[in-house]
Amino acid sequence: MLRIPRDLHDELVAHAREDAPNECCGMVAVEADRAVQVFRARNLDASPVRYTLDPRDQIRIDRQIEEAGWTLGAIYHSHTRSDPEPSQTDINRAIEPQSRTPWFPGALYIIIGVQHVEPDVRAWAIEGPAEQHQVDLVIE
Repeated sequence: MLRIPRDLHDELVAHAREDAPNECCGMVAVEADRAVQVFRARNLDASPVRYTLDPRDQIRIDRQIEEAGWTLGAIYHSHTRSDPEPSQTDINRAIEPQSRTPWFPGALYIIIGVQHVEPDVRAWAIEGPAEQHQVDLVIE
């Protein structure tokens, strides 16, 4: 389970809508099981069907999370043309190909669906090439 304050949830949705028709991306810091900060990043792909988080942004965000004493809780991105479920591309990018284990162990993947008027935000655990499941996302 991941608990997320309403304002952070709304920030994710706003980022997805602002970057549409391209996918947005970023990272979410947590304390325990509660989101505490959203960090926007640049999608190097600038694409409506895939994302690559800018490595410079990732390093900067990792540093900020560590300095604040938080943990990386989630990587997020949007789906502008499909439901907020991990695509095969999403799964492939979440898993290190040699070890077939997650690049970010313990981190969830939040996908923001903005293809419809009402946004659909879901959290996923991607633990292996054939191991992904939806995780409860509780908006506070």
